[in-house]
Amino acid sequence: MKAIVITRQGGPEVLEIREVPTPEPRGDQVRVRVRACGLNRADLMQSRGNYPAPPGSPADIPGLEFAGEVDALGPDVTGPLKAGDRVFGIVGGGGQAEYVVTHERMAVPIPANLDFDAAAAVPEVFVTAHDALETRAGVRPGERVLVHAVGGGVGSAAVQLAHAMGCTVFGTSRTASKLREAAALGLDVGIESPREDVADVVRQRTGGAGVDVIIDLLGAAALAANLAALAMNGRLVLVGLLGGGTATLEMAPLMRKRLTVVATTLRARPLEEKIAATRRFAHQVVPWLERGLVRPVIDRVFPFGDVRAAQDRLESNLGFGKVILRL
Repeated sequence: MKAIVITRQGGPEVLEIREVPTPEPRGDQVRVRVRACGLNRADLMQSRGNYPAPPGSPADIPGLEFAGEVDALGPDVTGPLKAGDRVFGIVGGGGQAEYVVTHERMAVPIPANLDFDAAAAVPEVFVTAHDALETRAGVRPGERVLVHAVGGGVGSAAVQLAHAMGCTVFGTSRTASKLREAAALGLDVGIESPREDVADVVRQRTGGAGVDVIIDLLGAAALAANLAALAMNGRLVLVGLLGGGTATLEMAPLMRKRLTVVATTLRARPLEEKIAATRRFAHQVVPWLERGLVRPVIDRVFPFGDVRAAQDRLESNLGFGKVILRL
């Protein structure tokens, strides 16, 4: 099969399309013929040697999500999946290839209203955002949620999910046009940071109360503002480190406001935890996709052979939503 292979450490220039052995499904695995796959910043980090694949995933084939058709079943698959079913899901790596194998419960049927390009824009960002909001933060209807970096894949998904959950949604971006696009997804209050002070805007728009939950993809750069913007008993969920991974933590606000800070990743979790997150996504988010309450956000679709250009586009930060490779 053809696959995108990381030939050495570096940027997009180290990626090549090569012929590699086609994986065989074992035990309770299914094999999927991939029709489209999404790009993520983890792919950029992996090619530079900063985010190795977890054990059991290909070390040199990137790709954390897929959309395609079930092609073969392992001997212990119990169903209901069968050959020909359209499925999408997350994997620890290897998604940027013609075929990928995954546990049967990690492959979720694609709603009929989504084509493969749209489906490929869903798994990584919506599973991550749903897990952060529902499982890590325990978001409740009526709460105020702040999402950083609303122009990215996880950010745009989190805005939609928080809106669908009945929350008032605040969001940040460095680009005013991205805030306008996010408003169509359910963003109630856009903050153009750093031109606008995040904590000041939150105080003004909440009468000084603050936000109940922050979904943070920025890390160190946003920490001080996050602590200032959170309400009493607020919850900060750290999902990404786009703004750096080292910061000085002022503990007094944590104690005074009785704040909770939790960090999360999906890729390195045990299989059982990833299956649980996937099934929660399938139970709640997939029906919302079917009804159009939330939707995939695609920035641009590239042919599989243009992976270097696709990675350049992702790294430029110019787009809104997901970059997709079509096989």
